Amino acid sequence: MSAHAPSQQPTSPAAGPTDRRRVSARVGGIAESATLAVDAKAKALKAAGRPVIGFGAGEPDFPTPDYIVEAAVAAARDAANHRYSPAGGLPVLREAVAAKTLRDSGYAVDPADVLVTNGGKQAVYQAFATLLDPGDEVLLPAPYWTTYPEAIRLAGGVPVEVVAGVDQGYKVTLEQLEAARTPRTKVLLFCSPSNPTGAVYSPEQTEEIGRWALEHGIWVVTDEIYEHLTYDDAVFTPVLRVVPELADTTVVLNGVAKTYAMTGWRVGWLVGPRDVVKAATNLQSHLSSNVANVSQRAAVAALTGDLSAVAAMREAFDRRRRTMVRMLSEIDGIRIPAPEGAFYAYPAVHGLLGRTFRGVTPTTSAELAALLLDQAEVAVVPGEAFGPSGYLRLSYALGDDDLAEGVGRIQALLAEG
Repeated sequence: MSAHAPSQQPTSPAAGPTDRRRVSARVGGIAESATLAVDAKAKALKAAGRPVIGFGAGEPDFPTPDYIVEAAVAAARDAANHRYSPAGGLPVLREAVAAKTLRDSGYAVDPADVLVTNGGKQAVYQAFATLLDPGDEVLLPAPYWTTYPEAIRLAGGVPVEVVAGVDQGYKVTLEQLEAARTPRTKVLLFCSPSNPTGAVYSPEQTEEIGRWALEHGIWVVTDEIYEHLTYDDAVFTPVLRVVPELADTTVVLNGVAKTYAMTGWRVGWLVGPRDVVKAATNLQSHLSSNVANVSQRAAVAALTGDLSAVAAMREAFDRRRRTMVRMLSEIDGIRIPAPEGAFYAYPAVHGLLGRTFRGVTPTTSAELAALLLDQAEVAVVPGEAFGPSGYLRLSYALGDDDLAEGVGRIQALLAEG
């Protein structure tokens, strides 16, 4: 090499971008489940020795009925359940879902049009992931379950809130839906009985909304997981029973969690048109594969057994519902329609905001919920988790004594304002 030749310098690797996100914008933008967060905080405080009473989680306090547990024990001992099974669900469970749909909802479905999922939440996610393209709009009656808008956004969709307040009994009108409809509207989310409000649409209201969706070519995603929990004169009305013509543009979501006190077993399902179910099954084959076989066998026992255990739980929920509504109604500043279904009370607390309690003046329902946890050691979920501020959700799926004690603490604290 010539003494005058330029020296060869080692080539340094190209510098990587310094502004790349550690967490994707899509996932980073998801809000934590508010209901689970409240429940986790209440349990943590209780474990630390504080006598917190939690009204946060929508979880029956009853154990899963014995005959279901025994079916799971037998399944765990059967080596056939120690292996992979079809991603779409065990054939015997899909058949049980079809039979249960005919029994409870009054219309026939083919087992091939059933997809078994890891709980109802996965059914919600996969329904929207399968139906929505970026920019598609979903009409979302509010108050809504906290997971719906996040699942819609994850799928690239746009949730369009249609707010029904306490004066409407938390039920949207056809006029509101029509006002919110645009050329981008693809789906209506329909949930009756409702989480978080306990509202139940009448057969006439359900048919009216279903026929409106049919007229405008709008898909319906209907969440029917609280179908067996209605009270007084309210009745569960499956939209496909009153508008069967919607079958080709409706996805039904359901599961065993609420009806059979099986929240931890993680078995849900969706029922829909064959092409949609096939696409959602393909997604699940990559996402999670089959639901745990032992849980599926337990779900078969639940769906093929009688409903006597369900009736006993509903009776207890009804008793607690009446107690909660009576006690909350005694608080000055609270308005509460009697919930007709599910196991939630959804009081409007606008009349409490701006008052001072023990030196604290909450101006939002989130601030009021924080005050109740700090000063009364009662955990509730603020309305901000479900749409507009100014409301609280309290589950009455807990023991009678804890319910009376917890609402009594709320009464005592709020009386000071």
